[in-house]
Amino acid sequence: GPDLPTPTLAPAPTPTPAAADGPRLAPADRWRLLLGRERDRLPAGARRYAHALDELYGAGRGEGASDLDLGRGGGQGGGQEASFPTAREWSQELEALFGADVREEVLAGAAEAGRTDVLTQLDPEAVRPSVELLSSVLSLAGGMPEAQLARLRPLVRRLVDELAKELATRLRPALSGLATPRPTRRPGGRLDLARTLRANLAHTRRRADGSVVVVPERPVFSTRASREADWRLILVVDVSGSMEASVIWSALTAAVLGGVPTLSTHFLAFSTQVVDLTDRVEDPLSLLLEVRVGGGTHIAAGLAHARSLITVPSRTLVVVVSDFEEGAPIGGLLGEVRALAASGAHLLGCAALDDEGTPRYSVPVARQLVAAGMPVAALSPLALARWVGDRLRGESR
Repeated sequence: GPDLPTPTLAPAPTPTPAAADGPRLAPADRWRLLLGRERDRLPAGARRYAHALDELYGAGRGEGASDLDLGRGGGQGGGQEASFPTAREWSQELEALFGADVREEVLAGAAEAGRTDVLTQLDPEAVRPSVELLSSVLSLAGGMPEAQLARLRPLVRRLVDELAKELATRLRPALSGLATPRPTRRPGGRLDLARTLRANLAHTRRRADGSVVVVPERPVFSTRASREADWRLILVVDVSGSMEASVIWSALTAAVLGGVPTLSTHFLAFSTQVVDLTDRVEDPLSLLLEVRVGGGTHIAAGLAHARSLITVPSRTLVVVVSDFEEGAPIGGLLGEVRALAASGAHLLGCAALDDEGTPRYSVPVARQLVAAGMPVAALSPLALARWVGDRLRGESR
């Protein structure tokens, strides 16, 4: 059955007599609601729960009904009631019966299942952020008029912001130490003792016992280096139809990596065309709303554009995020990879950029890419950040 929250017993603001006078849900009735079986044995007040849940989970047929029900009969469904006429009325019923938290979870599940009508009922501050929900909202938002999309922006921004914060927290240890300290006289960092001594050798005082001490009239502190793009990271991201989750993780990861001193991050989105979205890297919401997922795959075109951006190959990282189902002749792709590898650029092919790290890619093409000079791996955002950090620190793993 579905992973359904246990119903709470918050009374409806305007309860019906059956709901107000009926007993609390017994354990057996809770199981009937969860499994969608023996609904005819539910007390009258509990049938409202069944109706509200079946709108998403049972589709009026009862979740968990099966011909193999051990002789006890199939699921009885949620009755013959009509579906809720509007998402607003369904939302109100869910809150009255289960409370705001469960309402948000059920509505979010409906949005993930493709129901566009519930999106405006989701509370941006109460919904639980997930990549699955964000992917569903972005997919639905792609075909919406601007007036309707404007009402969704607060929800999308909350999802993006929370997911980016969570990702940044996980990636921060892998990126630590990439900022170079530089001397300054402005307090804020640690005291640089060696530089302070050298800067104050002229300011000494002799004690009564004859010893000499340095008076630190001009203390020198350490702070982070100024933001100078010593390294360049070029993310070449496949936005063809099978890459929704990876596109989201790529955008969030680019935003985190874009905050690393000494690293300039570029974002190239490609299907059969290449779009440079580098100016939107620091605003993943804007980047994700701009990306249109769908179409064919021309990886060679994305790599050719990336190659045109390279000025110092030995300090350039080119990361391709794709399922490597190249739609163009494979020779062009292999030629681009060989040219990049010969230039001295650091190459990496990411077969997956999600938390699961489940590889979904063309193994035959990946083998040819490896032979041409591009390692291919199924990487989570954390693993990618470690790879970037290793290269910037001068390590080779």
